[in-house]
This record gives sequence, C-alpha cells and structure tokens, in this order.
Amino acid sequence: MIKTLIIDDEPLARSIVAEYLGTYPDISILQECSDGFEGVKAITNLKPDLIFLDIQMPKITGFEMLELIEQAPDVIFTTAFDEYAIKAFEAHAIDYLLKPFSKERFDKAMQKWLHQRNQQAPIQTTKIAQTEIRQPEERNRIVVKEGSTIRIIPVHEIQYMEAYDDYVKIFTAKEMFLKKKTMSFYEQALDASQFVRIHRSYILQLTHLTRIEPLEKDSHVALLKSGTRIPLSKAGYTKLKSILGI
Repeated sequence: MIKTLIIDDEPLARSIVAEYLGTYPDISILQECSDGFEGVKAITNLKPDLIFLDIQMPKITGFEMLELIEQAPDVIFTTAFDEYAIKAFEAHAIDYLLKPFSKERFDKAMQKWLHQRNQQAPIQTTKIAQTEIRQPEERNRIVVKEGSTIRIIPVHEIQYMEAYDDYVKIFTAKEMFLKKKTMSFYEQALDASQFVRIHRSYILQLTHLTRIEPLEKDSHVALLKSGTRIPLSKAGYTKLKSILGI
C-alpha cells in the first residue's frame, strides 16, 4: 500500500485531491494537513511515500517545509505559481498540479510518478527544495527546526553566518541556529545590499559592522557591534571596501 499525505491550507483543494485519489485502490491517505507545521510533524511520524504539497501556505511555505525534513518523501506540488515558476519545476523533473486542475491532469501526474517509482528513477525532491524560486516572505526570514520546534528567524536579526561542515551556523544577538544549507546558497538567496560574503566561511550583515581592523601580514578582521571579530579574506576585504566606498 502506498502511503500519502495531503498538505494544503485550502479545505476544498485537499478534498479534490482526496476525491481523485479515491480511484487508486493501492493508495492510502494517512492524513490531511492544513499548514507546513502539521506537515513536518506528519511526515516525521508517518513517513509517507508521496505527498501532495501546496507552496503558498500560512506560517511557512511548502519550500520551507521541505527544508526542515531530513529525508523528504516524493512530492507532487499543487500550486498557483505562474508560468515562469512552472518551467523551473519541470526542469527538476518533479511534477506539479496547477490549480485548478482536472482529474485528467491529476492522473497524468500520478502516472508519471508511478512510472518513476516503478523504474526506481531518482526524483529530485532535494533540488526543488533548494531552488531559487522563493516566495517574497522567504527572502525576509529563515526557518529552522530545533528538535520538534520550528523557529522563524527574521533576516534583520542575523548578525553573521559561519560555514560548519554540511551546515551553516546562523548567529543572532542571543542565539545560534544550525541550518542544513550551503554558504553559496545564502550568498545567492540573501539581499546582496545587506549581506556580504567576506570569507569562504563567513557572511556578514553590514548593519552589524562597526569597523575593519588590520592584523599582521596585510590581513584584516571585521569587528561587529557585539564585539565579535570575523576574519576577512583578501577578496572579502576588497569586496567590503568597495561596498562601503572606502
């Protein structure tokens, strides 16, 4: 029996997917979730084979929800995204249902997924979670998971980021958070007028910089308002001076 979840904040959208799934006797709906928080908990506890996931939801988006899951199940997106974004989904070989969708279109997505599953073809859920297609609110916050708790960090509270193996350490005035992402991802995702990659291992938010101090052998450090000192690479030093106009 194939195990599925439906994650969508619209009751009507959930009921349509459930109705269409009724024609597939080998598929069982384990739970319907109305937001990403419920979705993370249900996926962790129930371990479904496939989820139907909306992207535009309250609390956290579908993309943010996927980022919080260590081993995400296969995903068929249910979305009202525009044509530009749809083309990006297609490039990652993951199917989608553009609302409102017909039973015929639903069946086409299901047959595509079932074929990939039967052929044991890789389905790149991780890639779509890392795509640059972001909701506007996602550019202003970072969502992290601490045990069973989901935390939302406004980007204006971030002082700096530090590379840590396969994770990134995110430092605010009071706390440090871990996020399984790369520095390159955040270098691209964050506002370049606010966040600067000053070293292979560090990204700095400019509003927290108080001054640049020289060290021996032509090296420099960035001194933050909190007193934290962050090393500057030669390229980072040049970039920072250019941005600051000095």
